[in-house]
Amino acid sequence: MGVVSDQIILFCLLGVIFGLFIWGRIRYDLVAFGGLIVAVVIGVVPGEDAFSGFGHHATVIIALVLVVSRGLSNSGAIEWIARHVVDAGRSLFTHIGLMAGVSATLSAVMNNVAALALLMPIDIQAAKKAGRSPALSLMPLSFASILGGMITLIGTPPNIIIASFREKAVGEPFGMFDFTPVGIVTALVGIIFIVFFGWRLIPRPEQTKAVDESRFNIDDYVAEVRVGDSATVVGKRVRDLDDQAEQDDVAIIGLVRKGKRLPGRARYEEIRRGDLIVIEADAEAIDTFVGALKLEYVGSEKYVGHADEGLSLIEAVVPENARIEGRNAMSLRLQYRHGVTLLGVSRRGKTFRERVRKLDVHAGDVLLLMGPTERLEDVVAWLGCLPLQERDLQVVQRHKVWIAIGSFALAIAAATAGLVNLPEALALVCIVMVGFNIVPLREIYTSIEWPVIVLLGSMLPIGAALEASGGTALIAQQIVDFAAGYGPVMVLTLLMIVTMTLSDVLDNAATTVVMAPIGIDIAYGLGVNSDSFLMAVAVAASCAFLTPIGHKNNTLILGPGGYRFGDYWRMGLPLEVIVIATSIPMILIVWPL
Repeated sequence: MGVVSDQIILFCLLGVIFGLFIWGRIRYDLVAFGGLIVAVVIGVVPGEDAFSGFGHHATVIIALVLVVSRGLSNSGAIEWIARHVVDAGRSLFTHIGLMAGVSATLSAVMNNVAALALLMPIDIQAAKKAGRSPALSLMPLSFASILGGMITLIGTPPNIIIASFREKAVGEPFGMFDFTPVGIVTALVGIIFIVFFGWRLIPRPEQTKAVDESRFNIDDYVAEVRVGDSATVVGKRVRDLDDQAEQDDVAIIGLVRKGKRLPGRARYEEIRRGDLIVIEADAEAIDTFVGALKLEYVGSEKYVGHADEGLSLIEAVVPENARIEGRNAMSLRLQYRHGVTLLGVSRRGKTFRERVRKLDVHAGDVLLLMGPTERLEDVVAWLGCLPLQERDLQVVQRHKVWIAIGSFALAIAAATAGLVNLPEALALVCIVMVGFNIVPLREIYTSIEWPVIVLLGSMLPIGAALEASGGTALIAQQIVDFAAGYGPVMVLTLLMIVTMTLSDVLDNAATTVVMAPIGIDIAYGLGVNSDSFLMAVAVAASCAFLTPIGHKNNTLILGPGGYRFGDYWRMGLPLEVIVIATSIPMILIVWPL
């Protein structure tokens, strides 16, 4: 009787948790943690197991993957790819094909949410340059990143969770590339559908309220960038940079040599080492242009001794009576006293001929400042300025890109060869990235999406309690009974449909925690290979395409794309049918019953 009552309590508790997830008024991590505490208090989760989920290796792997993803971003690896992919002159069909391919590839080797977060601004920028709505390309980008996450163990949380359940069931987890045969074929077929047909099902821009990606409007900055020893522009004329400038949305407005701005024919001057190129652009475009041509920020040489502090950009508006109003960076000795460089000034569309560091600042100007991250806010306060809403303007450390890529590749190779377990391999990559300051110490914890960690750490003990009470076996028997007489293939298909439906309204990690033990129980009940059913759950839990709440990637694009709740199913429903139709035969071939 006690076991039955535990089952009833756990089913009721999970029903309340899932209902609150769908309702969405309370953050999902608080709902999950609150549910865990209730389960412990009423005795259905043993007290000694209450926080076991937070030490579970699946939870640890997800946290480590997010830190590694930040390192790949900070090192400029993603920027390098984007620079060779984004071209506003391409057709929408070609652009979607390229971005979908890049997104899926990145999602295979890093967390798919992080991959989308890195590529989404690039896609929006391409849409802006091409004069079209980002709604036409953001949904294909999101769906492709979700599909790409299925290819490897670390691409998406469901795969990591499934691997841990397999270890518990048969004594050995799935390896790094055990998901690849099924995942890569399913992803490839899904992306072909997206590229050739899917994006055409998205509501037209006139039906969709497109939203500008900027949180606030700032006119472009006038800034100076230095031609250093490694710059690729030495010996070229200024006008030779027009194509790169147009691609990066930058206007070249002058050249400074030996402290003096050259006269009007500067466009025909040959660029020399030590010259300063005067440009006009927004903050992100300036950083992209600097990286593309291997230029340097003015004053960056002063930061060599502060590499351990990390560099960031910050935007600040100058109010009346600020300390810097009516003065310039040189008179305040901003670099000498505080180690902060004034990179650019935005003055409501007005241009000026003074050097940036000698320009007297006016009230209403917006300043672009660069310096050690930990000092920037204090310096902004000292100047009497007001920082604008944070836009994550981290200075990219492009000279460390091969350290980041090399350490990550070596770790994956070592884990694949069985020389070291995946959590330890990823932890070593994190140590390398922190040691080389690719991920500064202060960013280790901000890189981790803590609500996801709390969700997973809270749901794992509840899922384990449901399994221990026999609840998962009961659900498994219901699915088997419903499909009785149709054979194990039909049961496998039904399991995928149920899992996919849940994942469309719940977090995919929570869905996996509940459905993985059900899949194992069904396989044991039918006397067939449990790997087939675990793979089916992994694919189905990852593929949430019908709503903006089923996967974080779909939520990320909701605002920038101007989508409505009902826009997702138009492309998502046929894509889910294609995923089931493709993955079931592949699972039966690679992981036969």
